[in-house]
Amino acid sequence: MAEGANKIATIRRRWVMNRVNADLILCFAIAFAVGTTLHIVFGLSYSYAIPVFLFAVLIVGLIHRFWKVQTNQVLAFLDQTYPQLEESSSLALKPADSLSLLERLQVSKVQNALRDVPNAPAQLRSTFKVSIIALFTAVVFSQILTHLPVKWYAALQNFAATSTLGAKNLPPEKILPEISSADIRITPPAYTGRSLRTQSRFTIDAEEGSTISWNLETNLDVKDIKLIFDEKQVIAMRAGKDKRHWSAAKGVTAGGSYQVNIDGKLSDLYAININKDAPPVIRIKTPKQYTHIEAGRQPIVNIAVSVNDDYGVAGSIIGATVATGSGEAVKFKEYKLNFDQSFSGHDKDYSLSKTLDLSKLGMAPGDELYFYIQAVDTHQQVSKTDVYIVSIQDTAALLTMDGIVSGVNLKPEFFRSERQIIIDSQNLLHARDSISRAEFNKRSNELATDQKLLRLRYGKFLGEEDESNIGEEAGSDLGKAENFSNAGKIMDAYTDKHDNAEDATFLEPTAKAQLKATLSEMWKAELQLRLYKPQDALPFEFKALTLLKDLQQKSRSYVAKTGYKTTPLKPEKRLTGDLTKIAQPVAHEDAQQQPDKYAALQKAVVILEQLKTDANLSSADKHSLQIAAQQVGAKASTDPRGYLPAVTAFKNILSGKLTPANIARAETGIQKLLPARQQMPTSTSGTDFGLSQGYFKNLSKINR
Repeated sequence: MAEGANKIATIRRRWVMNRVNADLILCFAIAFAVGTTLHIVFGLSYSYAIPVFLFAVLIVGLIHRFWKVQTNQVLAFLDQTYPQLEESSSLALKPADSLSLLERLQVSKVQNALRDVPNAPAQLRSTFKVSIIALFTAVVFSQILTHLPVKWYAALQNFAATSTLGAKNLPPEKILPEISSADIRITPPAYTGRSLRTQSRFTIDAEEGSTISWNLETNLDVKDIKLIFDEKQVIAMRAGKDKRHWSAAKGVTAGGSYQVNIDGKLSDLYAININKDAPPVIRIKTPKQYTHIEAGRQPIVNIAVSVNDDYGVAGSIIGATVATGSGEAVKFKEYKLNFDQSFSGHDKDYSLSKTLDLSKLGMAPGDELYFYIQAVDTHQQVSKTDVYIVSIQDTAALLTMDGIVSGVNLKPEFFRSERQIIIDSQNLLHARDSISRAEFNKRSNELATDQKLLRLRYGKFLGEEDESNIGEEAGSDLGKAENFSNAGKIMDAYTDKHDNAEDATFLEPTAKAQLKATLSEMWKAELQLRLYKPQDALPFEFKALTLLKDLQQKSRSYVAKTGYKTTPLKPEKRLTGDLTKIAQPVAHEDAQQQPDKYAALQKAVVILEQLKTDANLSSADKHSLQIAAQQVGAKASTDPRGYLPAVTAFKNILSGKLTPANIARAETGIQKLLPARQQMPTSTSGTDFGLSQGYFKNLSKINR
């Protein structure tokens, strides 16, 4: 009886495990497909697949409820699947004393049949097949979606931008009455990742390098239709199946304007605005432009960079140059280092990071690293940052005896003791694996004692005879309540006492401040040595030695020898008094007045003002307005939005349409071109603030 019950319990556990594994595979397939879709179509991160997976696990678990698989379901499955059990598998779970004679005979048959039933029946694995098929379908779907030539994210952005543009309340365009419909197609270049878009307006906003196709339909048969660009280039449109359908195409790389000419009848000017592709923008977050790695620190540099572009970033690298050696023996070696991130998606924004191990680049103390960041966008435009410098402190120069054996040395002999502590700390680190832990701690504590003695000896130069007043701030007792009206305390804090040992030292204030900073570094080094951490104490020891050597060099003064090399004299010319070759200096300068390029515009303003009262144009006035119109038209080729209305107004005025609206638009375009007048200094009245009148009144009183 127990053998049959164990068999049924084992089959139930396998049932639950198979259901759980199959559900997890199914949920992973769903999350994989949804995550790929969100990334490819909407440009979102793959990390969004994690909440999708958790949500799918919750939903599928609530549907299947694998934890509620009962023993009765297992018994029904066995009776239905295995006929040899004779639908009596439930007898294996009944107590032996409750069975009748016939049931006992049947139980023996059931137990023999249960021995032939596998612990994991093949029928339970059918759920695995469904999950594996779902996973394979998700992988195939993701591969197809990834390798499609359409950039879905850019297409959706373009669709959103087109919808927004159409939603704007743009002013209606004036088109020729012969045109019944217009279909203008803008095909952006491949580097933008945007798809083709259509519009019915003749005013065009396009990316640099786009191809524009015009498809016009007229309401009657016409002979020919031409497109005139900037009054220079003319493109004849091709007729379709009849004389009512016309088409033309042109690639644009610069802004300007164009007109439609139908059988000699010109339309208004329509603007072509070009959106230039800007180069990538690079921002270096870390490190700083000048980074100095002190001795004892790890030679590691973390580089964090953000790169963004209008349409997409194609790649970015680190250009590094390592300078080793000094003087004439300096050597340079260049590296091209890649970031850890991939640029296959050509996204607009990237946050890049790279950890540089300077030791792997062959750098040693005293070497320098020069690096810059270079980025390339999908238009193959390249941007570079300034050069950043990372240097490692030269410990060899720091530990030399050059400054001590020199003749000019006004500082005491204790300067070399800190160097000896550094050497002993390094030797202790090298011997760590060959000595016991107790010996290591003992030697570290002895080094801490040496550091303390050295600190106390330097403290004597600051008037510190013991440890009680090290780092004590002057006037620290003034904040106490009992010293609020104590005149003696106040006088001690803010007056000089020449008999005070600290104030009577031979050190200057700047030297005293630097020496106090040195003592602070010694304090930190001693603390780490007391904690048996000589590796952590080395940076503070090197910092203290650097401050000491810098303090030592400040006591030196050097004046370079200078001289003046005169022109050699000719003895045969001396005392002759020959002045024939000496002439009076003559300054000759031809001053030519530069033509005023704004003279025609200023004259045009005067003519336009006259037209407001007298609507008569002479031939000379027309000539001046034509020159001004040419200057405004040249500016309109680069800025159609700002100057195209003024160009149209000038054409209307020259054709005889002297309306106030045309004159106002022409004046507006000229005013944009004219530079702002410089404010000239002028005399103003009343600057004496009434002093003259006051003086006059007082003078009148005296004369009385």
